[in-house]
Amino acid sequence: MDQPAYTRAAALPQLLQQRILIIDGAMGTMIQRYRLGEDAFRGERFKDHPKDLKGNNDLLVLTRPEVVRQIHEQYLAAGADIIETNSFGATRIAQDDYGLGGIAHEMNVAAARLAREACDKYRTPDKPRFVAGALGPTPRTASISPDVNDPAARNVGFDELRAAYFEQASGLLEGGCDLFLVETIFDTLNAKAALFALDELMEQTGERLPVIVSGTVTDASGRILSGQTVGAFWHSVRHAQPLAVGLNCALGAALMRPYIEELAKVAGDTFISCYPNAGLPNPMSETGFDETPDVTAGLMEGFAQAGFLNIAGGCCGTTPEHIAQIAARVGRYQPRCRHGALFGDLVAA
Repeated sequence: MDQPAYTRAAALPQLLQQRILIIDGAMGTMIQRYRLGEDAFRGERFKDHPKDLKGNNDLLVLTRPEVVRQIHEQYLAAGADIIETNSFGATRIAQDDYGLGGIAHEMNVAAARLAREACDKYRTPDKPRFVAGALGPTPRTASISPDVNDPAARNVGFDELRAAYFEQASGLLEGGCDLFLVETIFDTLNAKAALFALDELMEQTGERLPVIVSGTVTDASGRILSGQTVGAFWHSVRHAQPLAVGLNCALGAALMRPYIEELAKVAGDTFISCYPNAGLPNPMSETGFDETPDVTAGLMEGFAQAGFLNIAGGCCGTTPEHIAQIAARVGRYQPRCRHGALFGDLVAA
């Protein structure tokens, strides 16, 4: 499958053939370290907003941009090649829950600009840095009924999702993102709406950015929430010609291994990304998850050694310390070959 000619991040395909690239870790986990209260989320601009705003992490790009900037820079200092914008829930659909749907576009522009500034600060000729415009799944699902007594019921439609994703992506593009990341996919129909919107946006603007698609296997069934196996998920999104396809969230690396291995086998004509959680939730730990950086990095090293990876990083519970150790451990291995199975060989020091 030939990749399209990219107008941004054109160097990414070649870099992915040269080494395993590192994507950043959790944003929410890091925000929790700042122990921000309701006033911090509101800022001066939203001090009289009628709804509670604490927990609306996407809003911090407007009310506490210095926090988001510091987190981006910590991940870049740890060795991340790709930084995700703080826009996981910055769609009109998600922000309507807070009464802020009308500023969704503004939030995405600001999120991309913050990440852009951080990447530009840390980039070097030998290590370019890339901004991934993050598009989350939204709190609604187009495939699953919210009413157990009415299987046909839906709380969102394809066109509504498409419009929300188009608005989000246009803001991320305006703010300076290099690529798009459709992530934490639990419903492939939602993802299809996002991919449709991205294609529509790129057709209108003449820009052609790489797209990474990342699904979420929710449990030991090996399926995403809307019922597809990993293989079926890939074949449902393959038409979009993503630069990479992968898995993130829900599971730690140990439980994710059989599914990333399957994806690496069936998606032979694209690159593979993987950024799992730091194990299982553990409210007694500092990050809220079980695994220390050394444990997570060791598991990811096993993925690299087996030849599964082109992009590696972390999701919930991971920190700059996790990312630094993942970068050090997987950096010793050759990346997976896009055009067929290739078991990782240790790079000579």
